[in-house]
Amino acid sequence: MNVTKPLALAATALLLATGAAWAQSSEVRIGVALEPPALDPTAGAAEAIDVVVYQNIFEGLTRIDQNGAVQPGLAESWEIAEDGLTYTFSLHEGITFHDGTGFDAEDVKFTFDRILAEDSVNAQKALYEPIAAVNVVDPQTVEFQLSRPDGLFLFNLGRGDAVIVAPESADNNASEPIGTGPFAFVQWDRGSRVILERYEPYWGEAPALTKATYLFISDTATLTNALLAGDVDGTNNFAPEALAVFENNPQFKVLVGSTEGETILGTNNAKEPFSDLRVRQAMAHALNRQEIIDGATYGYGVPIGSHFAPHHPYYLDLTGTYPYDPDAAKALLAEAGYPDGFSATLKLPPVAYARLSGQIIASQFAQVGIKLELISMEWAQWLEDVLGNKDFDLTIVAHVEPFDIGIYADPNYYFGYDNPDVQALNETLNATIDEGERQRIAQEVQTIIAEDAVNGYLFELAQTGVWNAKLDGMWQNAPIEGVVLRDIHWVE
Repeated sequence: MNVTKPLALAATALLLATGAAWAQSSEVRIGVALEPPALDPTAGAAEAIDVVVYQNIFEGLTRIDQNGAVQPGLAESWEIAEDGLTYTFSLHEGITFHDGTGFDAEDVKFTFDRILAEDSVNAQKALYEPIAAVNVVDPQTVEFQLSRPDGLFLFNLGRGDAVIVAPESADNNASEPIGTGPFAFVQWDRGSRVILERYEPYWGEAPALTKATYLFISDTATLTNALLAGDVDGTNNFAPEALAVFENNPQFKVLVGSTEGETILGTNNAKEPFSDLRVRQAMAHALNRQEIIDGATYGYGVPIGSHFAPHHPYYLDLTGTYPYDPDAAKALLAEAGYPDGFSATLKLPPVAYARLSGQIIASQFAQVGIKLELISMEWAQWLEDVLGNKDFDLTIVAHVEPFDIGIYADPNYYFGYDNPDVQALNETLNATIDEGERQRIAQEVQTIIAEDAVNGYLFELAQTGVWNAKLDGMWQNAPIEGVVLRDIHWVE
């Protein structure tokens, strides 16, 4: 597929015809790397679906903002029972779906009954299993009864997997999506683009944009040419190795933020010598995080010291827990019985950040006596050997699920960390609703796993957007999948 080649060939004519006026218009053209396989986020796992539809076509009872915080969505407010088992949502009035049908509590019940049905294909169905019942109180009020308290319930309601759909149109949402959002689906030219237009009867504040076109451009060089020619107004995540073309160009703005991708040196804690805390501490001291970021992400990764996204309100900066100190690393290795170091394998999945990081870390570890054999793998093999069979010493991978610190409470997870204190804290966190208390517990867990050096905490994958300098309102961070259009607008 080469979508933009004909666009690039016509660039000069297009600019002469529309270029000067475009910046004054209320339309935007966004280049994205992947075409979605379908357009229903409740029936598919592909991130590319949410990039187009999340908070644009479809909305949930809550929504996630660009810092990862929960905000009201189709529900204007909610009440939580003292035992944390009953949530009562008050819905906004006057909302319609894009086909003109009305939205009310029956649509909410239909949506979650569909998610939890035995034949459900929802990719995150397990997140909603605490829901025991959804009861319609009246057209504007819906009650959720949970089987157990769930501290992430409101966040999970704001995911793309939980957007509200209507029984009249749900079966066709894969190809003709109909939601309640500020933009309505117009057309999908497969292999090329999806076009959205502002939904004029939208219940909330009207967006500035009247039209948005998502162009599917997988090749970096082609996207670069399309941006420079003015055929595309921006992209949410551009290849960092090619950003230099735009950084000093006044016609563009480069927005560098963070994603939910915690990139770690995954460590088999259940296997010697990594079961020894001193060995893990030594490896942590041997990591020059900035050198890895410079070499593997062209300087755009955000350093992390624990397994948590830096943009999140609960984030605690623990990058100083084990500062780069090769001498301290050697001393800890000697204390652990490895004065001459040891040999290990480093299994690398087929992504650039992992392969590049692996080469740099091998060099850094060699300086303290740890000799790494780099083993490159395809994803299927990595999933089987590392994630499934735990047949590895070390690996490098980015964990991209939002708020996934709970994996450290699972002793059967691939890195084999078994800490009863973390398991108890995670259980409490999952059952805690109070935001202040949730933050305190999450930060305590972050601190414990940092001090235990469970994994080597490297960097958060960056979101590197390139946009026309006259555009504003784009998300700098990506706490959840999506290119949210509601605040994007042209400025003089």
